[in-house]
Amino acid sequence: MEQQNLSSTVTEFVLLGLTQSPEIQQCLFIIFFIAYLTTWVGNVTIIIAMITEHQLPSMYFLLANLAFLGVSDSSVTAPKLLLGLLSQHRVISFNECILQIFFFHFFAGAAIFVLVLMAVDQYVAIYKPFHYLNIINQGVCVGLVAGAWMGGLAHSIVQIALVLQLPFCGPNILDNFYCDVPQVIKLACTDTYLVELLMVSKSGMLIIVMFISLLISYTIILVKIKKHVTDGKRKALSTCGTQITVVCLQFIPSTFIYARPFWKFPMDKLASVFFTLITSMMNAMSYTLKNAEMKKAIRKLMRRIFFSQRKL
Repeated sequence: MEQQNLSSTVTEFVLLGLTQSPEIQQCLFIIFFIAYLTTWVGNVTIIIAMITEHQLPSMYFLLANLAFLGVSDSSVTAPKLLLGLLSQHRVISFNECILQIFFFHFFAGAAIFVLVLMAVDQYVAIYKPFHYLNIINQGVCVGLVAGAWMGGLAHSIVQIALVLQLPFCGPNILDNFYCDVPQVIKLACTDTYLVELLMVSKSGMLIIVMFISLLISYTIILVKIKKHVTDGKRKALSTCGTQITVVCLQFIPSTFIYARPFWKFPMDKLASVFFTLITSMMNAMSYTLKNAEMKKAIRKLMRRIFFSQRKL
């Protein structure tokens, strides 16, 4: 009963943000606003192109889901970051903080599982090209994506369950621009060693194992492409290279944040910015600028929009 009363004493958290300098804040606001706007434009373009271009392979259904998750995940943190840089309003309620953690890990976890599915899709396309349409059909693709979303939901529920069972009675200052598990746990009014160890063991080990597995998988795929693929080798190498880039953008900063004990490092905030905002923008740019089929679909979409406007 006493622990419950303690946990209810903290009703809000104060976010320190990235810097206290007004000049730097203004500069960062412009940079991050452009990055957030680019994230929306790039990812929404991918989603619309996928919806309008029905002849794209199933991989682009996965890509559209990844684009939606990228926009959603960055929207959990970016508005609060931009508001703090612009108005100095850096207070977040306890309930809003918990919701932010929930949705952030939900979308990020689902995105990681979608990246695994994209590796599986690429593996089947290279190793079983004649059976690809039978193996990765629409029903299978929808089921796999639903599984990825459920995996992200399960991951997020575990994160929230571990945080909510801790008592919070002060202090309430978070040295970050958004609520996340490593910083929030440090504010608990109890010894958090076991909780931190459990968090690192669960999230950190999962990220490392998946990252290494994906790198090994793409290495095997690249070897297969170089040795045995003749028709469309350049296209296959380009697609595979783009996916490796996206995997590295997603996993390297998340490994730095979650796959270690929750000690403070000077690069923590930079890694958080990269993971929450820059990664989604770079993912969209990687696919829209490097993938030939996606560029073709986007050009067709732009022509449709242009001609429809001319008719008006």
